[in-house]
Amino acid sequence: MGHRGKKAAASLLLMATVALAACGREEPVEPDTPRVQVLEVKPATYNPRVQLTGDIRARVQTQLSFRVSGKITERKADVGDRVTPRQVLARLDPKDLQNNVDSANAAVLAQQARVTEARAAFQRQAILLPKGYTSRSEYDSAQAQLHASESSLAAAQAQLANAREQRGYTDLVADAPGVITARHAEAGQVVQATAPIFDLARDGARDAVFNVYEALVGQSAEGTPVTVSLLENPAVSVVGQVREVTPAVSSQSGTLQVKVALPELPAAMRLGAVVSGSVETPGKAMVELPWAALTKDEHDPAVWLLKDGKVNLRKVSVARYLTGKVIVADGLQAGDTVVIAGGQLLHPDMEVEVARQVNQ
Repeated sequence: MGHRGKKAAASLLLMATVALAACGREEPVEPDTPRVQVLEVKPATYNPRVQLTGDIRARVQTQLSFRVSGKITERKADVGDRVTPRQVLARLDPKDLQNNVDSANAAVLAQQARVTEARAAFQRQAILLPKGYTSRSEYDSAQAQLHASESSLAAAQAQLANAREQRGYTDLVADAPGVITARHAEAGQVVQATAPIFDLARDGARDAVFNVYEALVGQSAEGTPVTVSLLENPAVSVVGQVREVTPAVSSQSGTLQVKVALPELPAAMRLGAVVSGSVETPGKAMVELPWAALTKDEHDPAVWLLKDGKVNLRKVSVARYLTGKVIVADGLQAGDTVVIAGGQLLHPDMEVEVARQVNQ
């Protein structure tokens, strides 16, 4: 390499060294202030319409059972049958109960004979005592024996009446007009007293029964109007009122049972029909926010609140989660400014720049 080449290389090396030194002296660039979109809170009355599904049931439902144990010899009703008062629905084998009647009747006859004998003995003592042919103690003993025999006869007669009454219980009869909704036994089956044989839905008032989550029930009370419509034909509808809410939550479904009293039903809305119930919950001032505004403060829902150019978390209570938005019940007030976009990298007391303010 010549003298000129060496001189040019040295110059380039000097320039690179100066450039590197200049870069090392540059001040660090301050990071840009995060830009966010915000929304000014304006609470509005929110009263959503809740849709439920249930069925039509009789207000009074009875489980019919025999009062005595025995073997069913005949079943005369089935599910869906309409029954009338005193109609026989099933029968038990009366043989054992008839034996009890025969035994009790024999006991009565035997006791009647003892009473006749005791009465004759007492009458003899009553004739002999004034004449001095018997003692007072024998007279009193005959009288006591007569009273004891009469008491035993009364007890035997009561047992006979009870045996006859028990024999009459071999017929299971309907105690009111209605429709059989369930059958629990068949002919030939041995059943115990009080074991359910049929379920009877009595004629009269009807209810629409719904299983409702507790959070929804808490927003309504007894007397709330409910529009009940036939699921297969919504044009068939009737307006009822909440009559009863069960106090205990079901351990299996986590729901409460709500009964809606219905006036006279349309012809198509029969017992057991599947219906939908529509109820408008009482209005309450709430705030509607887009999904992106919602974040988390540890385990609780929260939003970023902008004040004096800085953001901080505010815990909120969410009433409902809807498609693309959430309904906030508590935690925000009118005039609060909430970050609805750009909040992914924020931290408490961080200064931000408002890129856009959205009007609600």
